[in-house]
Amino acid sequence: MIGNTVPGMKAATGALLLTACLALPGCISLAAKPPEQLIRLTSEETAPAGAQVSGQLADAIVVADPEADRSLDVLRVPVKVDASGLAYLKDAVWTEKPTRQMRTLLAETLRARTGKLVVEGIGYEVSGKTLIGGRLLEMGYDAPTRSVVVRFDAIRTERGGPITTRRFEARVADVKPQASKVGPALNQAANDVARQVADWVKTQ
Repeated sequence: MIGNTVPGMKAATGALLLTACLALPGCISLAAKPPEQLIRLTSEETAPAGAQVSGQLADAIVVADPEADRSLDVLRVPVKVDASGLAYLKDAVWTEKPTRQMRTLLAETLRARTGKLVVEGIGYEVSGKTLIGGRLLEMGYDAPTRSVVVRFDAIRTERGGPITTRRFEARVADVKPQASKVGPALNQAANDVARQVADWVKTQ
């Protein structure tokens, strides 16, 4: 029987070898290499646990998703190479699009700093007293200056009242172009901008 091949034996043997190989760690990988750094924004100022704010939706502050161009409306971290050149930071990926993360950060900072009822998202724009929206102009790494930049054009709309705009910006200098360094710097700069916006809302 040695040297003879039973029909289908080769296929069965191959399937068994593949199954055994898949069971061994590192034998084969069917997934893409995971990013070195996942980046998310976390608020440095939060409402205390157990804090409760109640009120009418008509008196609430509503925070909408900021607008952004396509370079920011992705899960990659943009790197400004020069006046017209753009790349993306190696091994760094946002856990969620930065516009949505900025909205959540703004809302949490406003809750902590104003003590007022703050709600997020679509569906409340025409109901709340104050609408905070705007456009996220920059949130990434500036290679020529080795700094992280967050720039936000805020738009405040009062129900039945005026519309006011103001530009806010924060920078963190001397940051190495590495995912492990850029991530914390982005969080720091975004929190700085969120505090500026919250203080602007309080004084209006």
